[in-house]
Amino acid sequence: MDRRDDQTPQGETARILAEFFEVAINSIVFLKGFYPSGAFERRRYLNIVVERARHPQLRDYIHSAVAGLLPFIQRGLVERVAVIFFDSKNIPTEKFIFKLTLNQAYGSKVEESHLEFALRSFLVKLSVSKHLAKNLPDDCRWEIMAYFRSLPQATTCKDAELWIPTDTKQWQQPPVITPIKSMSSEPLSLQLYLEHPSSSEYKPS
Repeated sequence: MDRRDDQTPQGETARILAEFFEVAINSIVFLKGFYPSGAFERRRYLNIVVERARHPQLRDYIHSAVAGLLPFIQRGLVERVAVIFFDSKNIPTEKFIFKLTLNQAYGSKVEESHLEFALRSFLVKLSVSKHLAKNLPDDCRWEIMAYFRSLPQATTCKDAELWIPTDTKQWQQPPVITPIKSMSSEPLSLQLYLEHPSSSEYKPS
Protein backbone atom coordinates (compact mmCIF):
# COMPACT_ATOMS: atom_id res chain seq x y z
CA MET A 1 0.00 0.00 0.00
CA ASP A 2 1.59 3.30 -1.03
CA ARG A 3 1.46 6.53 0.94
CA ARG A 4 -1.49 7.93 -1.02
CA ASP A 5 -3.58 4.86 -0.17
CA ASP A 6 -2.64 5.25 3.51
CA GLN A 7 -4.17 8.75 3.52
CA THR A 8 -7.63 7.53 2.47
CA PRO A 9 -10.19 6.61 5.16
CA GLN A 10 -9.81 2.96 4.17
CA GLY A 11 -6.01 3.17 4.27
CA GLU A 12 -5.95 4.84 7.67
CA THR A 13 -8.43 2.33 9.08
CA ALA A 14 -6.50 -0.60 7.61
CA ARG A 15 -3.27 0.65 9.18
CA ILE A 16 -4.84 0.96 12.64
CA LEU A 17 -6.57 -2.40 12.25
CA ALA A 18 -3.35 -4.15 11.19
CA GLU A 19 -1.57 -2.83 14.29
CA PHE A 20 -4.49 -4.10 16.38
CA PHE A 21 -4.42 -7.54 14.74
CA GLU A 22 -0.73 -7.93 15.50
CA VAL A 23 -1.32 -7.17 19.19
CA ALA A 24 -4.48 -9.30 19.33
CA ILE A 25 -2.80 -12.36 17.81
CA ASN A 26 0.03 -12.10 20.32
CA SER A 27 -2.61 -11.89 23.05
CA ILE A 28 -4.47 -14.96 21.78
CA VAL A 29 -1.34 -17.11 21.64
CA PHE A 30 -0.42 -15.97 25.16
CA LEU A 31 -3.96 -16.59 26.39
CA LYS A 32 -3.89 -20.16 25.11
CA GLY A 33 -0.66 -20.95 26.95
CA PHE A 34 0.87 -22.42 23.80
CA TYR A 35 4.30 -21.20 24.91
CA PRO A 36 5.68 -20.66 28.44
CA SER A 37 4.67 -17.31 29.91
CA GLY A 38 8.34 -16.31 29.91
CA ALA A 39 8.24 -16.32 26.11
CA PHE A 40 6.27 -13.07 26.29
CA GLU A 41 6.99 -9.62 27.65
CA ARG A 42 4.58 -6.96 28.84
CA ARG A 43 4.12 -3.87 26.71
CA ARG A 44 1.62 -1.03 26.61
CA TYR A 45 -0.71 -0.54 23.65
CA LEU A 46 -3.63 1.89 23.60
CA ASN A 47 -2.90 2.55 27.27
CA ILE A 48 -3.43 -1.05 28.40
CA VAL A 49 -0.93 -3.77 29.25
CA VAL A 50 -0.58 -6.45 26.57
CA GLU A 51 1.74 -9.40 25.98
CA ARG A 52 4.21 -9.52 23.09
CA ALA A 53 6.31 -12.48 22.00
CA ARG A 54 10.00 -12.23 22.86
CA HIS A 55 11.26 -14.71 20.27
CA PRO A 56 12.23 -12.92 17.04
CA GLN A 57 10.93 -15.70 14.75
CA LEU A 58 7.54 -15.78 16.44
CA ARG A 59 7.28 -11.99 16.38
CA ASP A 60 8.32 -11.92 12.72
CA TYR A 61 5.77 -14.60 11.76
CA ILE A 62 2.91 -12.63 13.30
CA HIS A 63 4.16 -9.30 11.96
CA SER A 64 4.78 -10.51 8.41
CA ALA A 65 1.40 -12.27 8.21
CA VAL A 66 -0.46 -9.14 9.29
CA ALA A 67 1.67 -6.85 7.13
CA GLY A 68 0.91 -9.09 4.15
CA LEU A 69 -2.82 -8.61 4.78
CA LEU A 70 -2.67 -4.83 5.01
CA PRO A 71 -3.21 -3.98 1.30
CA PHE A 72 -6.09 -6.47 1.08
CA ILE A 73 -7.77 -5.10 4.21
CA GLN A 74 -7.52 -1.61 2.74
CA ARG A 75 -9.32 -2.77 -0.44
CA GLY A 76 -12.05 -4.55 1.50
CA LEU A 77 -11.01 -7.98 0.22
CA VAL A 78 -10.44 -9.65 3.61
CA GLU A 79 -13.57 -11.14 5.17
CA ARG A 80 -12.05 -12.94 8.18
CA VAL A 81 -8.72 -13.25 9.96
CA ALA A 82 -8.40 -16.39 12.07
CA VAL A 83 -5.99 -17.87 14.59
CA ILE A 84 -6.54 -21.62 14.34
CA PHE A 85 -5.33 -24.35 16.70
CA PHE A 86 -4.93 -27.91 15.39
CA ASP A 87 -4.56 -31.32 17.03
CA SER A 88 -1.93 -33.92 16.15
CA LYS A 89 -4.08 -35.13 13.23
CA ASN A 90 -4.10 -31.63 11.73
CA ILE A 91 -7.79 -31.17 12.52
CA PRO A 92 -8.85 -27.72 13.78
CA THR A 93 -9.94 -27.78 17.43
CA GLU A 94 -10.52 -24.08 17.97
CA LYS A 95 -10.67 -20.89 15.93
CA PHE A 96 -10.45 -17.30 17.10
CA ILE A 97 -12.06 -15.36 14.27
CA PHE A 98 -12.15 -11.66 13.46
CA LYS A 99 -14.84 -10.93 10.89
CA LEU A 100 -14.55 -7.51 9.30
CA THR A 101 -16.24 -5.22 6.82
CA LEU A 102 -14.53 -2.04 5.62
CA ASN A 103 -16.91 0.33 3.82
CA GLN A 104 -15.24 1.20 0.53
CA ALA A 105 -17.69 4.05 -0.15
CA TYR A 106 -16.89 5.91 3.07
CA GLY A 107 -15.18 9.22 2.30
CA SER A 108 -15.09 11.17 5.56
CA LYS A 109 -12.19 11.58 7.94
CA VAL A 110 -11.59 8.66 10.29
CA GLU A 111 -11.66 9.61 13.96
CA GLU A 112 -8.55 7.70 14.94
CA SER A 113 -9.08 8.08 18.70
CA HIS A 114 -12.64 6.73 18.47
CA LEU A 115 -11.53 3.73 16.40
CA GLU A 116 -8.63 2.94 18.72
CA PHE A 117 -10.93 3.19 21.77
CA ALA A 118 -13.31 0.69 20.16
CA LEU A 119 -10.47 -1.71 19.32
CA ARG A 120 -9.05 -1.35 22.83
CA SER A 121 -12.27 -2.85 24.20
CA PHE A 122 -11.63 -5.99 22.15
CA LEU A 123 -8.28 -6.50 23.85
CA VAL A 124 -9.80 -5.94 27.28
CA LYS A 125 -12.54 -8.47 26.55
CA LEU A 126 -10.05 -10.94 25.09
CA SER A 127 -7.89 -10.81 28.21
CA VAL A 128 -10.76 -12.16 30.34
CA SER A 129 -11.99 -14.77 27.83
CA LYS A 130 -9.74 -17.69 28.75
CA HIS A 131 -12.69 -19.55 30.29
CA LEU A 132 -14.40 -19.60 26.89
CA ALA A 133 -11.51 -21.40 25.21
CA LYS A 134 -10.76 -25.13 25.27
CA ASN A 135 -7.67 -26.82 26.65
CA LEU A 136 -4.95 -27.41 24.10
CA PRO A 137 -4.58 -31.01 22.90
CA ASP A 138 -1.20 -32.75 22.94
CA ASP A 139 1.14 -32.17 19.99
CA CYS A 140 -0.93 -29.23 18.77
CA ARG A 141 0.07 -26.38 16.50
CA TRP A 142 -1.42 -23.08 15.40
CA GLU A 143 -1.40 -20.79 12.41
CA ILE A 144 -2.82 -17.54 11.07
CA MET A 145 -5.34 -17.90 8.25
CA ALA A 146 -7.16 -15.30 6.16
CA TYR A 147 -10.44 -15.72 4.31
CA PHE A 148 -10.72 -13.49 1.25
CA ARG A 149 -13.83 -12.26 -0.50
CA SER A 150 -11.71 -12.29 -3.64
CA LEU A 151 -7.99 -12.32 -4.31
CA PRO A 152 -6.15 -10.42 -7.07
CA GLN A 153 -4.15 -12.51 -9.48
CA ALA A 154 -0.48 -12.80 -8.58
CA THR A 155 0.36 -11.52 -12.06
CA THR A 156 -1.27 -8.16 -11.28
CA CYS A 157 -0.54 -7.86 -7.56
CA LYS A 158 2.75 -8.99 -6.04
CA ASP A 159 1.18 -9.08 -2.55
CA ALA A 160 -1.07 -11.93 -3.70
CA GLU A 161 2.00 -14.16 -4.07
CA LEU A 162 2.32 -14.24 -0.27
CA TRP A 163 -0.99 -16.05 0.19
CA ILE A 164 -1.62 -19.58 -1.03
CA PRO A 165 -4.74 -21.78 -0.86
CA THR A 166 -4.95 -23.94 2.26
CA ASP A 167 -5.59 -27.65 2.53
CA THR A 168 -6.83 -27.32 6.11
CA LYS A 169 -9.42 -29.96 6.99
CA GLN A 170 -12.90 -28.55 7.39
CA TRP A 171 -15.56 -29.47 9.91
CA GLN A 172 -18.48 -31.36 8.40
CA GLN A 173 -21.04 -29.99 10.87
CA PRO A 174 -21.81 -26.34 11.66
CA PRO A 175 -19.48 -25.09 14.41
CA VAL A 176 -20.41 -23.98 17.90
CA ILE A 177 -20.00 -20.19 17.91
CA THR A 178 -19.24 -18.15 21.04
CA PRO A 179 -19.35 -14.36 20.57
CA ILE A 180 -16.68 -12.36 22.40
CA LYS A 181 -16.97 -8.76 21.17
CA SER A 182 -18.35 -6.74 18.27
CA MET A 183 -18.45 -3.16 17.04
CA SER A 184 -20.18 -1.39 14.16
CA SER A 185 -19.25 2.10 13.05
CA GLU A 186 -18.07 3.87 9.92
CA PRO A 187 -16.10 2.76 8.07
CA LEU A 188 -15.40 -0.46 10.04
CA SER A 189 -17.54 -3.26 11.42
CA LEU A 190 -15.72 -5.96 13.38
CA GLN A 191 -16.72 -9.11 15.23
CA LEU A 192 -14.58 -11.42 17.36
CA TYR A 193 -15.87 -14.89 18.14
CA LEU A 194 -14.76 -18.42 18.88
CA GLU A 195 -15.58 -21.45 16.78
CA HIS A 196 -15.45 -25.01 18.11
CA PRO A 197 -16.44 -28.24 16.38
CA SER A 198 -19.77 -29.72 17.44
CA SER A 199 -19.54 -32.37 20.14
CA SER A 200 -20.88 -34.99 17.71
CA GLU A 201 -18.06 -34.33 15.28
CA TYR A 202 -14.86 -33.89 17.27
CA LYS A 203 -13.56 -36.55 19.63
CA PRO A 204 -10.26 -35.60 21.27
CA SER A 205 -7.46 -38.04 20.44
